[in-house]
Amino acid sequence: MTSHSDPRALGKFLKARRAQLDPRECGLPEPDSTRRVTGLRREEVAQLAAISVDYYTRLEQGRVRASAPVLATLVRALRLDDDQQSYLYELAGRTDERPPRRRAAQQVRPAMRRLLDQLTRTPALVLGRRLDILAWNPAAEALYTDFATIPADRRNYLRLLFTDPVVRGLHRAWEHDARDAVAALRMEAAAGPDDPDLVRLVGTLTIRDADFRTWWAEHRVSGAGYGTKHYRHRLVGDLTLDCDTWAGPDGSGQRLMVLTAETGTPSHDALRILTSWTAQEPGTERTEDPTR
Repeated sequence: MTSHSDPRALGKFLKARRAQLDPRECGLPEPDSTRRVTGLRREEVAQLAAISVDYYTRLEQGRVRASAPVLATLVRALRLDDDQQSYLYELAGRTDERPPRRRAAQQVRPAMRRLLDQLTRTPALVLGRRLDILAWNPAAEALYTDFATIPADRRNYLRLLFTDPVVRGLHRAWEHDARDAVAALRMEAAAGPDDPDLVRLVGTLTIRDADFRTWWAEHRVSGAGYGTKHYRHRLVGDLTLDCDTWAGPDGSGQRLMVLTAETGTPSHDALRILTSWTAQEPGTERTEDPTR
């Protein structure tokens, strides 16, 4: 739904924003000594946005309503960040035409790295947006698969659950676990339905797997942070592990997923055997390319 525009407030914002910019940072010639205004002139903004000076002047004066294409060029010309873009489109009354917000590259939080560093005897993963696998410890690699051999853009928990034969075969209760993972992604999708990476992930799995297609259409959601996983590992046999997930406090969407077994159980003994084969010194956790 398009909100009500406020041309005068839009004009004030444009004027204030251009006053904050250094012409040199915008690729314009070095200002001369006779320059009497701070920031950019109207003529320079119009030049950078590829619109006429008269049209831009009328925008600042609140005498014309900006079109969506003009707003897009002003975003680039005035170097607006995501919050400023949202404000610009709100003032222009075109919030329904605003492009999707850019998502910052996912990088493992230092605190998450430290926690992962300490978990040497239990499998642990750091999951990001869309259930992307951002980091893991050697025990998780021993349980699941060698994540480092999987291309970064395919290193996603849900994708592996549906498309990787080793990961899929590991789950004794695959249908239960897969449906829970789909429900978790569906809940996350409500906060960012226009995320292009999410759209690609859902599109790929919809085409490749009939079960995913059916379960995604059910709109079941789940935010559960704990549960029980039943595995059948090719080396140590059956494992019943408690799965607990803790969300980071910074709003990044990162979660630490830890798998443990009750002391004294066969699963605990099997997990100790499995992790003893892969034990490494702290600080050797595996991660993907941090620029992703």
